[in-house]
Amino acid sequence: MSNVNKYPNISTEITADFFSKKLACETDCSDVYADIKAGCKHFVLVDTRSPEAYAKSHAITAINIPNSQLNTQTLQPFSKDTLFVVYCWGPGCNGASKAALKLASMGYQVKEMLGGIHYWEDFERYPVNRRVNQAQQ
Repeated sequence: MSNVNKYPNISTEITADFFSKKLACETDCSDVYADIKAGCKHFVLVDTRSPEAYAKSHAITAINIPNSQLNTQTLQPFSKDTLFVVYCWGPGCNGASKAALKLASMGYQVKEMLGGIHYWEDFERYPVNRRVNQAQQ
C-alpha cells in the first residue's frame, strides 16, 4: 500500500479551495522582504517574541508586540483595516499562530510569516536590526 495514496484523492476544486484559504492566512519571508524592498507599506510586520529577543535581532521594519501584550489597548493606534504580518522564532514555535488567532478574533486582518526570524535571518540572510553595542547573550 502506498503511503502517498493512503487517503483518497479529493476533487481539484476542493484542493484549490483548501490551498487558496491556506495562502490567504500565510506568507513567507521572501514575499515580505520583496514588498519591503519595493516600498509596499500595506502591512505592519510584527515580531511577537519577547522584548529581549526582539532587541537581539529582528526583521527590518518589524515592530515588537509580544504575544502576551496583544490586546485592544496595544492595538489602539491601528485601524481595523490594518493588515498584520506576524512572526516568532520559527517553525518550532507557535507564537505567531497564537498572535494571528488573537488578531483575527479582534477583527484584524492577519497573515503568519512562515519560517519566522530563523528563516529570515539564518536561511535567507535578509537584513535585520540588532543590538550592536553589547555581546549577544
